[in-house]
Amino acid sequence: MEKSKFNPVKHIKVEKNMKASELVSRMKEAGFGARKLSIASDILEEAIKDKECKLFFGLAGAMVPGGMRQIIIDMLKEGWIDVFVTTGANLTHDLIEALGFNHYIGSEKMDDAKLHKEKLDRIYDVLMPNKVYVEMEKFFVKNFDELSKAESVKEFLWLLGKIAPKECILKICYEKQIPIFCPAITDSGIGLMIWDNIIRKKKIILDEFKDLDEMIKIAWTKKKAVFYIGGGTPKNYIQQAMQFSQPASFGVQITTDRAESGGSSGAPLREGISWGKMQEKGKFIDVACDATIALPLIYSALIDRF
Repeated sequence: MEKSKFNPVKHIKVEKNMKASELVSRMKEAGFGARKLSIASDILEEAIKDKECKLFFGLAGAMVPGGMRQIIIDMLKEGWIDVFVTTGANLTHDLIEALGFNHYIGSEKMDDAKLHKEKLDRIYDVLMPNKVYVEMEKFFVKNFDELSKAESVKEFLWLLGKIAPKECILKICYEKQIPIFCPAITDSGIGLMIWDNIIRKKKIILDEFKDLDEMIKIAWTKKKAVFYIGGGTPKNYIQQAMQFSQPASFGVQITTDRAESGGSSGAPLREGISWGKMQEKGKFIDVACDATIALPLIYSALIDRF
């Protein structure tokens, strides 16, 4: 038989008691999404182990309600994330759990009119009691003076993490002094609390441009990696910092959005080369997958290697 210049596909063999990290490694010799997910774990491993490289993590989507909160906390604890950019929604749900509340398993087929009467909010197949907003309001009123000391959104989020009663994403970012940016903070429950309890009543201003200035200054580092869950504002906030400093050397994006509509969330990372956001010879990959499937597998592979 003629010898090919290409490596043969190795069919994945799943064995009893196999670790998730071993499965991810074997996926690299398969095709399609499996191979891409495995390569993503390799790229992130190289970036994290490179002491000169800063990892910018952009988190969009309902990852906290979807059960990804502890993985994100552990990534922050491990010191893998140098800069964290996320949505106000994820931070709101994070704070809700820090205040002692839970999200609950429901179904996408539930009667939404009935749920409304029962004061339950639905996030696809996850439920949250609407009363959490009342308790969150009490928390903000109680800590009104402390939170009012903030001058920027990042400072506000650090103060929020400082006073959070239980371990959470916000608290870990404060304790480890990881810069946490939320450029769309007003588009969230926390944003409404700021408006009602701090800005509307006390007339303070959180300077978002102070955050942007700090973000771009951090981006002027020798080597950078970007890791995106979803896309949206967190991704674009990081990407524009790459554009106005230096392009990233490593990149991993996990998204289910498509590129044809022209939106940032579905744009492949290589598109960023044209903008000066990604290095032409950098290592980057797009994984088309539900992040609640891909992220645990990638994290499992990485935690085993470290």
